[in-house]
Amino acid sequence: MQLLNFAGNAIPINLLLFGLAAGVVWRAGTRLTHYADQIATRTGIGRAVIGLVLLGGITSLPEMAVAVFAALSGAPAMAVNNLVGGIAMQKAILAGADGFIGKEALTVIVASPGLLLQAVFAILLLVLVAMAMVAGDTTIAGVGLWAWLILAAYGFSVWTIAAAEKRPAWAVLRDGKPVLPAPSAPGPDPASTASLPRLAMGTGVAAVLIFIAGYFLSTIADVLAGQTGLGRNLVGAILLALATSLPELSTVTAALRLRQYEMAIADIQGTSMFNLVLIALIDALYAGPAVLGIVGNFTLLATLLCILMGTIYLIGLIERSNRTIARFGVDSIVILLCYIGGLYLLFQLR
Repeated sequence: MQLLNFAGNAIPINLLLFGLAAGVVWRAGTRLTHYADQIATRTGIGRAVIGLVLLGGITSLPEMAVAVFAALSGAPAMAVNNLVGGIAMQKAILAGADGFIGKEALTVIVASPGLLLQAVFAILLLVLVAMAMVAGDTTIAGVGLWAWLILAAYGFSVWTIAAAEKRPAWAVLRDGKPVLPAPSAPGPDPASTASLPRLAMGTGVAAVLIFIAGYFLSTIADVLAGQTGLGRNLVGAILLALATSLPELSTVTAALRLRQYEMAIADIQGTSMFNLVLIALIDALYAGPAVLGIVGNFTLLATLLCILMGTIYLIGLIERSNRTIARFGVDSIVILLCYIGGLYLLFQLR
């Protein structure tokens, strides 16, 4: 179900088209972060919630495009591998960004109850996915039972996180004083003078651009995978995950430049959670059995890798140790090492 046939192009041409689509995603994702920052300011909604729902949902649009394309093409396992591989890659992106924000570890700078809840719920959803792979799945109304449970858990998590942002039950102290969110970086921003309707329109335009460019990224990446001889499992977990993670890379970079560290983390956690909701979409579009019941050890290992990386993040947010090496928090370094090790194991299972 490709709108254009990229298979007839030479590899250099496809690489050029891939780069052009990536540039569109990068630009749209950067503007999206500015719009989200202003929407959070104007509406009074917490930046953690904005990052979870707005940024997390919109930056998952490329994954949605891949899910639709793969499910209708009879390759649901590749779609799930892309979703899970994207989660691992996005956590690695955030860990890599830690080295460029200053002398303190990223998990020390933020102090939001909502972020802790996001980390917990992200792990919870991944555990449900892993349980489905081990126990097997059955369909109800065309969607897997475990996918229904994931949808319900996601809805409950968003409600719980939003409530926690409005009524924080605790606060992080440093030298006896509450740690406050960092102020936005100074400098001119056209979004700061735009009206709320215009911000909403700009957000919608950015979302459309990300979806369209994300579709081209995913289809070109799939063609490149065939041209280079890589397997579909590895393609979904790494190459497609890289392509569909470009919106997160651009939004996280922009959020860090704005010093909106909570929004950067919330975007990654929100995308991780929303990605798993898309499993229900894959089930609904795929003509075969529930997808979580047919994927193999490759996908299970990728899911366990995501749980491991998410747990390390959670430990860093709770422990709040400011140990750094070469400007990277120790927790971020451990996450990057786990990701590299996980890629090696996945390569062996491809």
